[in-house]
Amino acid sequence: MKTLNKHMLVACATFSIIHLVMSQNQQGFISLDCGLPSNEPPYNEQFTNLTYISDANFIQGEKTGYIQNNSETVSVSKPNRVLRYFPDGIRNCYSLSVTQDTKYLIRTVFVYGNYDGLNSPPRFDLYHGPNIWTSLDLKNSGLSETEEIIHITRSNSLDICFVKTRTSTPLISVIELRPLPYHTYTTRTGSLRTLAHLYFSYSDKIISYPKDVYDRIWQPYFQLEWTQITTTLNVTDSSNGYAPPRDAITTAAIPTNASEPLTIIWSLETSDDETYGYLYFGEIQQLRANETREFNIVANGRVVYDSYSPMNFEADTVFNHASFKCEGAVCRLQLFRTPKSSLPPQMNAMWRFLAPYIFHNQRQVKMMVYK
Repeated sequence: MKTLNKHMLVACATFSIIHLVMSQNQQGFISLDCGLPSNEPPYNEQFTNLTYISDANFIQGEKTGYIQNNSETVSVSKPNRVLRYFPDGIRNCYSLSVTQDTKYLIRTVFVYGNYDGLNSPPRFDLYHGPNIWTSLDLKNSGLSETEEIIHITRSNSLDICFVKTRTSTPLISVIELRPLPYHTYTTRTGSLRTLAHLYFSYSDKIISYPKDVYDRIWQPYFQLEWTQITTTLNVTDSSNGYAPPRDAITTAAIPTNASEPLTIIWSLETSDDETYGYLYFGEIQQLRANETREFNIVANGRVVYDSYSPMNFEADTVFNHASFKCEGAVCRLQLFRTPKSSLPPQMNAMWRFLAPYIFHNQRQVKMMVYK
């Protein structure tokens, strides 16, 4: 039974800033370096060439901090080396001008870096307007924490707020907004909170802009039970606007034991959590006339797409329109080879989301390696 389908922000201080962003082929992007002094001009980050501007025109009541230079922070990029922190008041908000009825990827980055010399990373709440986005505990996040949602604006303004929950001081390093095609990443209600976006490769490289035109950030992921396949040939985009980057779609995973399913397991905090999955496929091997790759896509023991075959050297996106729950808060996605298939199942990449975040409190979501 087939139940899945295949398939600006302009926050401006001056016209010159808008012109600069557009001239860098980043139309609709906004990249705020939080803490960058207002008298410093926009700059291009050296690895992505993304244009960052100061956040000074979008926030009041803030102070500037600089992360400490040490062996742990030596590789931190320029936008994350300075930050804004909010010692005064309970709630502090950025107010951004946006394009109404536009879908945005909204990303916030937090780097404590012991900027205050106290060795005490803060805990605080992150809000989108009046709605709780998540509760942050930077003590548990390592060097940095990134939170990301996909949201449709219903007015021409957007507030991102930081709320004290205890005595520690909220902070923010970077705010980024990226317009997305309106018909992509759909939900019945609310906004999607990113859990993970993975491409299946032995590589240790993160994929982002400019290789991804929407500046989605893809992490490499691989399991011991898998074998990697790759191609140097061109893979065309037939994914109905999802446009996975070439580096993510020209590599894929298959189970090393061809008779076994390709299995991915991850955990949620509670069994009430609901998730969406976006699976990216593309046949990247030259199949002989007598070869077939066909498999069933099974989520938590239920067939959600049967007899699926990746398109030859074309990117395709498979997703669920309705969110699903995972029994016992453990989600299991499996690709089972069909009897007619001569080849094992394969998958190139995957995005996972938490269902509308406005209905949830903090969720700590961890990847579980299948063994």
